[in-house]
Amino acid sequence: MTLEEKYLNVSRERREPAPRPRPEGRRTQEHWDEPPRRRKKTARPAPARQKAKPRRSRAASIGLGFYKALVVVSALIVAAYIGLQLMSKAPEQKAPVNNTPDNNTVVVGDGSGDTSQVDPNALERREGVYNIFLAATDVEGFRTDTMMVLSYDTVEQKVGVVSIPRDTLVARESGNPHLVYGPGGLEQRIEDVSDMFGIVIDGYVKVDINGFIELVDYLGGVDVDIPLDMNYDDPYQNLHIHYTKGTHHLDGQGAMEVARYRHDNSDSPNYNANQWYTDIQRNAMQQQILVNLAKKVLAWDSLTKINGFVEIFNQYVETDLTLSNMLFFAQKAVDLDTATGVETATLEGNGFGLYNGYKYCYELDEQSTLDTVNRLINPYTRDLTLDDMNLARADSYHP
Repeated sequence: MTLEEKYLNVSRERREPAPRPRPEGRRTQEHWDEPPRRRKKTARPAPARQKAKPRRSRAASIGLGFYKALVVVSALIVAAYIGLQLMSKAPEQKAPVNNTPDNNTVVVGDGSGDTSQVDPNALERREGVYNIFLAATDVEGFRTDTMMVLSYDTVEQKVGVVSIPRDTLVARESGNPHLVYGPGGLEQRIEDVSDMFGIVIDGYVKVDINGFIELVDYLGGVDVDIPLDMNYDDPYQNLHIHYTKGTHHLDGQGAMEVARYRHDNSDSPNYNANQWYTDIQRNAMQQQILVNLAKKVLAWDSLTKINGFVEIFNQYVETDLTLSNMLFFAQKAVDLDTATGVETATLEGNGFGLYNGYKYCYELDEQSTLDTVNRLINPYTRDLTLDDMNLARADSYHP
């Protein structure tokens, strides 16, 4: 080998690296000949960008404010409702008429001791039924020109109203036997009615006639169906009643005049033709006005008139019902359907009775009165009988 060839071999050995030793038990030839694998670098996640808070639109802000206000109002309504519940109180139901230990128990003496038992004919009050005496005074303010008994069944949501003719015959030992007259005032009228029908009266409401006028005006008038032409003038009572047959929208003064109408003046061409218009028809007219007014009072839009109702009530209404009692009835009346839950009636009879020398006493028909009382204003669990009542009989009748 020449010197030049030896130099080239040494240079080649320096340039070519020596093969790496094979580690035993680790890689095969194929694996060893593969290029070494590199560990993949995991990319670091980019820092999360904070989301900008969305700006609330003006409409959304208004909506949220309305919602908050609605919640507050709802809370106030609930609080007021709870307050009314706590304040309202049902009137005390009075004891049945003539319901004494002497006639509501039967003692069976069989020698085994005290074996008293309740008489099946005893009078027992129905739960939630209240009888209220309604009265309206005349212009002079002391005579109860209009009298009704209103029975409210707060459980079944039914109202019965029975009008009592002002000249109804009352069995009095002396004095005027017409119901509307006589000593004792309103308390005596209530006692007379309770004794006649054998029912209990739990309270009374008396309305001055001027209060009636203001109430009708405050409610915007009332629609009335007048069954005949009316022509009557009474300067003493400032009554000037002139209406034609048909439907009329009346203000307070007009409603009062129609409610008080009894007959035409004697010089009226319709005087004889209108004789059929008796206290029965007069009472029916008063009931029509009363029911139409009740519908207006119980309507939802009347809630805005509460302050006016209170003012009229304080000035013109007399009652023995407490504020708690009236709140109780007001709450119950919200569920009353005046179209189907109210029934009215007048008492049939003969208006030509004579009694102790007094004329034109209205003698009630016994069977008709019994049926009407049991259907509409009986506050007991059993039907009344004529023995429970005290209906006066006329001595004789006008020819």
